[in-house]
Parts: sequence; structure tokens; C-alpha cells
Amino acid sequence: MGAVRGSNVFSLIAAGLCASLIGIGLARFAYTPLIPPLIAAHWFSADTVVFLAAANLLGYLLGAMGGKRLASAIGSVAVLKAMMLLTALSFLACAIPVSAIWFFAWRLVSGTAGGMIMVLVGGVVLPHVPPTRKGMAAGAIFLGLGLGIAASGTLVPALLRAGLSETWVGLAALSLSATLLTWRAWPVNAKPPKVESAAIPARQRRALAHVYGQYGLMAIGVVPSMVFLVDYAVRGLHWSVDAGGLLWVVFGLGALVGPLSYGAAADRLGFARTIRLTLAIQVLAAALLMSVSSSWSVAIAVFLLGTFPPGAVPLVLGRVNELLKASAGAQQAAWGRATTAFAIAQAAAGYLDSFLLTLSGGNFTVMFAVACAAFALALSWELMTRTIPASA
Repeated sequence: MGAVRGSNVFSLIAAGLCASLIGIGLARFAYTPLIPPLIAAHWFSADTVVFLAAANLLGYLLGAMGGKRLASAIGSVAVLKAMMLLTALSFLACAIPVSAIWFFAWRLVSGTAGGMIMVLVGGVVLPHVPPTRKGMAAGAIFLGLGLGIAASGTLVPALLRAGLSETWVGLAALSLSATLLTWRAWPVNAKPPKVESAAIPARQRRALAHVYGQYGLMAIGVVPSMVFLVDYAVRGLHWSVDAGGLLWVVFGLGALVGPLSYGAAADRLGFARTIRLTLAIQVLAAALLMSVSSSWSVAIAVFLLGTFPPGAVPLVLGRVNELLKASAGAQQAAWGRATTAFAIAQAAAGYLDSFLLTLSGGNFTVMFAVACAAFALALSWELMTRTIPASA
């Protein structure tokens, strides 16, 4: 991979941010505020719209599993550029409601692109960043997730005033513009080195297995607020739809703060300590959301919860890289497995939460109790394994 120096590093970080914004921030989170308009416009039935939402999560899992393999064939940078273009194309395709199958296919494509971007973007950008700034750089890359969440509560409603098809076209135009503006910022395309599993010492493999398990528990913890927050505000707290939308904006503000603040903390405290600190905050925030109903208390809890979905990504990526300092190829392979573990747990948690919500007759407290327990288990697991060194 070609060397990147000086101010070009900032351009590369900006390219990574745009990749995460397009492939995950917009492709996943912009769909949430589009669900009611899709139903109201009779593009699809309510059940079909919810089913289509799951297509992106399924695609994300496929992308996480196949990203490294495709990068080995054509190079990581080529994959990233192709996935950004493909996501823009998927938005444009969704502007035409041909059929549910058509929509499902393109939502699946966008999810697959997002999974591949998540697996590969850190491995392309971070090797060019000084060690003392890797936490902040990782946070900047995945700030795109937070920007996507924020845009879903602000930009998408503004685009909807022009119409539903026009909104999809607007998302396509934004994605294509960001892709082309950062096209030349990427380094020279190169195929990542192949890494045999035997090259990783047993002690480090065990440490990585702990990280995978903890990341899966984090996925279970973030799903209730990330997927059901507006529904909780409207049906659980009996707020208006507008108030529920404002609460999602608060969640988005937290998502903007999370990546950079978590990354800065990791540069000062280390990735493992920052993971423990932020998990403790999430346990308290989830417990607060379960036990209060006043608007200010709910807003504070939601803001804190919002920092975690995008903020946890640079922390776990940094921890994986910290455990495998000697090999960039091994880092990328391990990060791919971590992303796959997250994707599997996230999809399972979505179905579990839906089942619990139905079984309990719409009792959202049960769902947030599961999230609180998942965060607490992840924290306990991290505390029990804190004596494992960063490298063997």
C-alpha cells in the first residue's frame, strides 16, 4: 500500500469517514424515518416495510463475512470504492418501487456494502496514522455512523418535503458526491497479506475470543435504543410522534459525540480502560432509561446511549489492533471476525427484542432490561480478562 504523509493523512481519514457515512450511516439509519412514509404512500404494506428493514442487517452480515475474501482478490481500496458506488446506486434504485423483491435486493446490496466497508476501512486508513493518534483517527473514521444517525433525524425529514422518490434520489446524490470528492484520497490499491491462523499465538487468540464475545454483547445492548427508541417514546411513554422524533435527534447528537470522544479517551487511557469506562456508563444509562419517565431524564439517558453504537466501533477496532501489533493482515482478519460476531448478535437481538415486546404486551422495560444486562455482562467479562496483556 502506498505511503501517505502529511496533510494527505487527513484527506485519507476524511475518505474513511465518508465511506462509513455512506455504507452504514446513511444506508442503515436513513431507512428508519422513511418507514412511516413508505407505509403512508402505499409503496408496501407495514409488514413488508419491516421485513425490508431486516434486509440491510442480513446484507451487513454477508458483507462482514465476505469483505476480506473479496479484498484478497482485488484489493481493499478497490473494494471500498466499489462499495461506496454500489451504495449510491442502491439509493437510486430504491427511488422506483418496482416490487418488494426489487427493494429487498437493493437493501441487501446496501447492507453488504456496509459490512465490507466496516471490515476494511480501518485496515486501510489506520496504518498511516501515528500510534499516539490512532484512537482519535478511528473515532473520526466512524464518525460517519454518527453523522448518518443525525442525518436520519434532520436531513431525511427535510428531503421528504420534496417527496419519497426525491428523498432516495437525494441520498444517492449525496453518496455519489462524497464518493467522488474523496476518490483520489485513498492510497494505492493493494491486496492484503494472507495470514494463517497458526501465526497468532494461543494467548492472543484467547484474548481475541474474549473481545469477540464482548462485542457481541455490546450488539445486544445497542439494539433496543437503536431500533425501537421512537416507538418507545410514542407507545411506551405516550409522547407525541414529533416528540419521539426529537428524542431520535438527541440520540443522533450522542452519536456525533461518541466516536471522537471515545477515541480521544482511548489515546489517553488506552483502549481496554476506555472500553470498561464506557460500558459502565452504558449500564447506568440503560438502567436510567428503564426507571424514569421525565423528559429531561429520558433525554440524558438517550444521549448517553446514543454515544455508544458508533463510539464502540473505534474502541473495539483499536483493541483488536493492539492485541495484534505485529501484523496488519492479522489485524484485518481479526476485525472481520469481530464485525461478524457483532452482526450475528445484532440480528439475533432484533428478533429477540421484537419477540419480547410482543410477548410482554408492549412492555419496553423488559427490552431495556435485556440491554442493561448485556452491557453489564460485557463489562464483567472485560473486568475478568483485564490482566491479559496487549501482546504476547
